[in-house]
Amino acid sequence: MSASTEKKLRQAAREAGTDKKTLAAQEEAKKKAKSNLRWTIGAIAIVLLIAFILFINSSFLYTRTTALAVGDKKYSPAEMSYYYANDYVNYINGDGYYYAVLGMIDTSSGLTGLRSQECPILESGTWKDYFLQMAEDDMIRVKALTDYAAANGITLTEEEIAQVDDGFAGVDDYAKAQGFSGADGFMAANYGPGVTYAMVRQASLDNTLANKTYEQKQDETTYTAEELESYYQSLDGEADSYSYAYYYLEAALEEDADTPTEEAMAETRAQADAIVYAYKDGDDIEDLAERFDAAIDSQTGETGESAVTVNGGRASALNTYFKDWLTNTGRTAGDITVADSSTGCYVVLFLDHSDNHYNTANVRHILIKAEADEDGNYTDEALAAAKARAEEILAEYEAGEKTEESFATLAEVYSEDSGSNTNGGLYENVAKGQMVPEFDAFCFEGHKSGDTAIVYGNNGGYAGYHVMYYVGEGPLYSETIARTLLLSEDMDAWEEDLISAYAVREGFGLRFVG
Repeated sequence: MSASTEKKLRQAAREAGTDKKTLAAQEEAKKKAKSNLRWTIGAIAIVLLIAFILFINSSFLYTRTTALAVGDKKYSPAEMSYYYANDYVNYINGDGYYYAVLGMIDTSSGLTGLRSQECPILESGTWKDYFLQMAEDDMIRVKALTDYAAANGITLTEEEIAQVDDGFAGVDDYAKAQGFSGADGFMAANYGPGVTYAMVRQASLDNTLANKTYEQKQDETTYTAEELESYYQSLDGEADSYSYAYYYLEAALEEDADTPTEEAMAETRAQADAIVYAYKDGDDIEDLAERFDAAIDSQTGETGESAVTVNGGRASALNTYFKDWLTNTGRTAGDITVADSSTGCYVVLFLDHSDNHYNTANVRHILIKAEADEDGNYTDEALAAAKARAEEILAEYEAGEKTEESFATLAEVYSEDSGSNTNGGLYENVAKGQMVPEFDAFCFEGHKSGDTAIVYGNNGGYAGYHVMYYVGEGPLYSETIARTLLLSEDMDAWEEDLISAYAVREGFGLRFVG
C-alpha cells in the first residue's frame, strides 16, 4: 500500500470516527457521561431524601391530611392530637391518677411512652389506643352537639367567648419566657406537631358550646311528680338510704399467705361474736353508737371511734358482705350482726332506713370560723370569740329589715364559707346527713320560713358557728334522687341517638397522632 493510499485511509477513518485516537476519545467521553449521570442521579436522590425528611418533619402531614372524618367534617392529625393530649392530661390529673400511683401507667416519658404500654382497661391494646379512642369519642360528641346547636340557634354569648379567651391570657408571653417563639410553638410542643394557638382556641370554643348545648337540653327536660315517683318505685329499694356503723376485724395471716387459715378465721369470728354479746349486755347505754363503741373497746382494748362513725349510703352502694342483712325489711334500729368476709369479719350495727320520701330543706347561713392555734387546735377562747362574732351578726340582722334578702346581703359580706358566700349563703335541697350534725338538725327540726338560730359546726377542716336562716321546704328527696337518675339516663339516650347519626371514618393521618 502506497503512502498516499494509507494517508487517505487514515483521513477517511478520522472522518468516520473509527481511528484509534477518535475511538479512545469517544470511549473516554462515554465514561465521563456515565459518571456525570450517576452523580446527577445521586445528587437528585440526596435532594429528594432531604426534601422528604423536611416534608416529614414539617407540619404538612399534620395539618393537610385527615386523621378522622365525622360526618361532613375532616379533622387533621394536629386537631386530633390536641384532643388526644388533652384527654391524657385530664385523665392523669383525675381518675387515672391512681393508675399512675400504682404503676399501671408510666407517665415519665409523656405521650411517646404510651405507644408501648399495655392498657389494663382494654382487653387488648396500649394506652395510646385507649386515649385515641377517648379522643375520637370526644370529637364525635363535640361535632354532634355543635351541629345540634347550629340547627337550634344555640350560640355562645360575647361574655362566654370572653371567658374562654381569659383562659389564654398571657399565653404568648409565657411561651416566650419558656424559650418558644410564641404561642404556636408552645402549643405544638405540648400537644403535637402542627397544633397552633388558633386551633386550641377553636377547640375550646367548640367544647364550651357543646357543653352549653348539653346543659340547655338538660334544663329543658322536665318530669311530673307522678313520673318521678313511678321511676323511684321502679328502682325496687336500691335508692333507699341506710345508716349504720361497723367494725372490721382482720384475721391474722401466716407468712407469705394470701388468705387466712380456718383457725385464724374462727378466732376472728369468736372475737366478733364477743363484741356482739358485749353490745347486747350494754343496754344501759342509750345511745346506740356509744354502746357499740364501748363494746368494741371492752373486747379489743382499742377505741372504736372510727367504727361508730355513722355511715350512710344508698342500698345500691352498700357493702355486699352485709347488704342483704341491712336491707332486710324486718330490720330495726339497734340490730347487730357479724358478717364474714374472705379475710375477716364485719360487726355491723343497723341504725336507720329511709325511703327518702321527706322534704329537703332550703337554708341560708353565715359561717364564722374559730381561729386555730399553731398546732391546729381550737381553744375555748377562740371558739368563744367565733360565737360572739356570730351573735353580733345575728343582732345586726335582727336590727335591720329582717328579710331573706337582708340576710343574704350579710352572708355575702361576712360568711367564711367559700361554697356559698357569693350567693347569699344559700343551700338548696339539703338532704338529711348532708351537713354537719348541728346544721343538719336545724334543717329538719320543723322550722318555718324566717326562723334563725346559731349552731356549732365542726367537720375536721374547721370549727366555728353558723348563723342560720330557714328559707323553706324543698322537693321530696326521693324526687331529687329520681330526677337525677332519670335525667342521666334520658340524656345519655339523647346524646347516643344524636351521635349515632354520624358516619365516622379513620383516615391516613391517624398514624401521625400520638
